[in-house]
Amino acid sequence: MSNPPRPLIAINGCVADGPVPKSELRMVYAEAILRGGGIPVALPPVGGPDDVAQVLARVDGLLLGGGDDFDTERLGLGPIHPAAVPTPTAKQDWDFLLARLAIESGLPVLGICYGMQLLGLAEGAKIHQHLPEDHPQGSEHGGNTVHGVTILQKSKLRELTGVDTLDVISRHHQALFEVPSPWTVCASDSTGVVEAIERDDHPFALGCQWHPELSPEGSPHSRLFRSLVDSAAYAANRRTLAF
Repeated sequence: MSNPPRPLIAINGCVADGPVPKSELRMVYAEAILRGGGIPVALPPVGGPDDVAQVLARVDGLLLGGGDDFDTERLGLGPIHPAAVPTPTAKQDWDFLLARLAIESGLPVLGICYGMQLLGLAEGAKIHQHLPEDHPQGSEHGGNTVHGVTILQKSKLRELTGVDTLDVISRHHQALFEVPSPWTVCASDSTGVVEAIERDDHPFALGCQWHPELSPEGSPHSRLFRSLVDSAAYAANRRTLAF
């Protein structure tokens, strides 16, 4: 008997500007999904709501990866910080469309760094534009900084990682704050920087500020990708049984 199809996990990428703009996907994301048991599918940032909805209906899960910074003026969150590298307007708008439709449809979704911030901002969170300037008690989180995070005891993140603390690799200078319900903060660093968010009302909706794809295979970080794939496989199986 043949094995059941492995779940398809869509991944958004970055856009490289130039005379001929290119959609780029970091291979580490695709490799992490493959090791986790899924099949990675790259999504170019094109199309409108109906196009995106049809794509999401054909995949089993979504990974929102890292990227540049947010155009906060476009979001009504104040002037863009001089240190920011704003995401191209069309790409940012498309990413928000992708994130909102994925959440609305109940599609399993994992957001990493920019992807986590995207999930929070899509539903009303606010953002520190530059660390540690906007969070003076904090520390540097850019340039592959390694630091610790504490995971909330009664959280999905604690359940799937099996640990209370993690050493993480960070590449960001922006960070969420005032995360709105139904999102909850499920991990933070020692200075209160939001490091992970999740939803209890969703099959699998999780965001982490760090880069789990850069940690060794077999570490608790790998369980984030496996949990996304497992949730996607479960959702796909339920859809199959419904027919």
